[in-house]
Amino acid sequence: MRVLGRISYDGSKFSGFQRLNNGLGIQNELERVLSIIAKKKIKITGAGRTDAGVHALDQCIHFDLDINFSLDKLKYALNRLLKDGIKVNSLEKVKDDFNARYDVLEKTYEYRILLKEKNPFLVNYTSIIYQNLDILKMQEASKLFLGEHDFKNFVSGERLSYIAKIDRIDIKNIGKQLIITLKGKSFYRYMVRHIVGALLDVGLGKCDESKVKEALENPGKTINFSVAIPNGLYLKKIKY
Repeated sequence: MRVLGRISYDGSKFSGFQRLNNGLGIQNELERVLSIIAKKKIKITGAGRTDAGVHALDQCIHFDLDINFSLDKLKYALNRLLKDGIKVNSLEKVKDDFNARYDVLEKTYEYRILLKEKNPFLVNYTSIIYQNLDILKMQEASKLFLGEHDFKNFVSGERLSYIAKIDRIDIKNIGKQLIITLKGKSFYRYMVRHIVGALLDVGLGKCDESKVKEALENPGKTINFSVAIPNGLYLKKIKY
């Protein structure tokens, strides 16, 4: 049977989601424990990769099992055996042709910024900005990213296509944190961190929204912005 798993993890304790030769990827740990339980090598497919330091509240995976084991017992066993920093939130049986990566309809990311306050307990879980931010300018600039664009100036690495569509960006000041939420189907390597970095550049007065507009309208011209650190980034929700 094919199983869809929804998991959460503390990205500061691993070297990213992808399977690594040094065994420090989240994928390594999930496959290690599943293989122990199944008594055979199990491989998983993730909805997407998160980089070192990036967290997940709702990462999704799929894998195949041919053992007679209830999913409730499997979830219990996984959470007992997995290293600290990973939790299996739910498991469900899905169709044999389900694919955790290719069947995604929408992903929601959240970026958390602690404003003007150092907190040793949040250093791995937020970005810290001590300067004043013009949030209204950031909100206005965020509208430029909505819809379908060529995001070449906001993606790291080479791809055949940089076209993606962003459905929604919200920027809200909640208590002492600024929360930036992005929703869309496809986000490429470092794309969220590039977009957040550009918005922070606008908020800090390093550039205005015209530079963002130019970067979106001229993907063949290299235009650089800051790249937000991974600590504050969370994969919040995946919709199928």
